[in-house]
Amino acid sequence: MRFEYGAGAESRSQVTLRGSYGLFIGGSFVSGSSVFKTISPATEEVLAEVTHGTAEDVDRAVAAARHAYERTWSMMPGKERARYLLRIARLLRERAGELAVLESLDSGKPIRQTRDVDLPLAIAHFYYHAGWADKLSYAGFGGPVLGGPASAGPVSAGPASAPPRPLGVVGQVIGWCSPLLMLAWKIAPALACGNTVVLKPAETTPLTALAFAEICADAGLPPGVVNIVTGDGLAGQLVAGHPGIDKVAFTGSPEVGREIAKSAALWGKRLTLELGGTSANIVCADADIDAAAQGIVEGVFVRQGHACCASSRVFVQAPVLDDLVAAIRCRMAALRSGDPLDENTDIGAVNSDGQLEKITELARSAEADGAVRWSAPDVPADRGFWFPPTMFTGVADEHRIAREELSWPVLTVSSFGSPDEVVERTNSTRYGLSAGVWTRSGALSAWLAVRLRAGVVWMNTFGRLDPAVPFGGYQESGLGREGGRHGLEAYLDLPGLGPADV
Repeated sequence: MRFEYGAGAESRSQVTLRGSYGLFIGGSFVSGSSVFKTISPATEEVLAEVTHGTAEDVDRAVAAARHAYERTWSMMPGKERARYLLRIARLLRERAGELAVLESLDSGKPIRQTRDVDLPLAIAHFYYHAGWADKLSYAGFGGPVLGGPASAGPVSAGPASAPPRPLGVVGQVIGWCSPLLMLAWKIAPALACGNTVVLKPAETTPLTALAFAEICADAGLPPGVVNIVTGDGLAGQLVAGHPGIDKVAFTGSPEVGREIAKSAALWGKRLTLELGGTSANIVCADADIDAAAQGIVEGVFVRQGHACCASSRVFVQAPVLDDLVAAIRCRMAALRSGDPLDENTDIGAVNSDGQLEKITELARSAEADGAVRWSAPDVPADRGFWFPPTMFTGVADEHRIAREELSWPVLTVSSFGSPDEVVERTNSTRYGLSAGVWTRSGALSAWLAVRLRAGVVWMNTFGRLDPAVPFGGYQESGLGREGGRHGLEAYLDLPGLGPADV
């Protein structure tokens, strides 16, 4: 019996692309000296021409951000900044269908992920941080009010501290995993705290950032508050290393993050790094195997592994190893690869040909090390960057695929004996962003959670995010937190905090 799939509500016709995009500086698009092409990873179709930002362009963007910071944005009452953030959130919501299609075209992610997860979360970040913009003084930020009460009672008529100060001009560089959501994670708290922004999106996924620039203009945001400079890695280095930047926020690889950290230390800048990792999923012998298998597959493959916290490193207690592997295979075999704009698609395209080369080479090395490969049935494509959902079993900790970051549709499975053993092995990696624990025992889940060196630990689920919950990792997974009250601290000049404290 052959199944026929109906078309989804979203289509390419919802998106109107410019032939060429300039840089968004000082509230308008301006031309640059050279351009590059951004393509759809699913079809290799050229979507648009995008401008390469140069050192002179970054100078202009930083100057525009500095002018806006000193003349308007930092002097504006928090409730006025909140109104702008709310306008941006509403415009994002109005254009959500269009933006979801644009994100799928540019990144290769399935429309179900961009429409049902990424866009709602991005919008939620602007709504959430709009609520903070006029309440920073009430949350313990800043210093005591001169002549004010030493302590506030249960009900206070006013703030217990003076308004905290923003840092100034923030340079933000984001990666290709969930580009619009990463933009919201960074821009929303920066603006809520009174900073202005120069943001550099990933070279392979710039289009939703440029659409966001249009939204900023439509929202009437004062010129220079948000500036978008596109380009390759060199443009990102120019933004992060610019002497006029007061703080750097970066999402990307640990290798690039280390170089940015050196540059920030040289100039004494504040710094937050979200560097990804290979997140562990620990499945205990008493776990609900079907639920664990479903959570693992969704945590990796529904986003084709394009997530900093993809649950790609699976540890399963020996008595249930075979049952879990069988359950994962069953679900992987049902995944559907294909057109990212088809809402029945589970697996989209790998982000770029460079990423495809990396995962292909790493998969070969895993087989050479002795790991056993199993891939879901693959649909051959004439064009685009495709890699079938793949699982490796028999993976040892010393294998290269067990040590390196996996941001692709690949997971590894290995067994463990005792809780002590799995804690030691999970913590032996150089990453520590997140982890998942699957067990029916509340005591065991709590015991594991406090011992795992991971910034976020999920229990019997994986990948649940909320703007109010801080997110970030340990070791080479980053520095600082994004989201929640902790994420706001990174954008404020708080008493007693220096560059190394945030």
